[in-house]
Amino acid sequence: MKTKGGFLVTKIKQLGDRIFERILAEKNIDAFNGAQGRILYVLWQEDGVPIKIISEKSGLAITSLTTMLERMEKNGLISRKTDEADKRKTLLFLTDKAKELKEAYDSVSNEMGNIYYRDFTDKEILQFEGYLNRIRVNLEEWSDK
Repeated sequence: MKTKGGFLVTKIKQLGDRIFERILAEKNIDAFNGAQGRILYVLWQEDGVPIKIISEKSGLAITSLTTMLERMEKNGLISRKTDEADKRKTLLFLTDKAKELKEAYDSVSNEMGNIYYRDFTDKEILQFEGYLNRIRVNLEEWSDK
């Protein structure tokens, strides 16, 4: 059976990223971009985590994170502190400025959800997200080999 799932996921991600950036611009949110929003999202869930966790939860490569984190620190969105328990680790923390941006991010995120799920029933959304989660698990298991 020939499938197009991988192509469709890639296309959806590309379009979603572009639309997210456009919504940020329309709402005059220039404190962060889409990728930085993914980092902030992780920190809004749990503040003070190592870069490795940010990478895993945001899906961004550590090599990509280095420059982004420097820019975010320069723009007053995050701060870095050495982990007292393990001096080899650097922990990332939200600044007050970043904490104040959560509502703006949530607004953009909600709008994206409305675009993604337009004309879906609640049952369809749950079913679809169940399938996506199964794919995520398959990919993570394969990645861990």
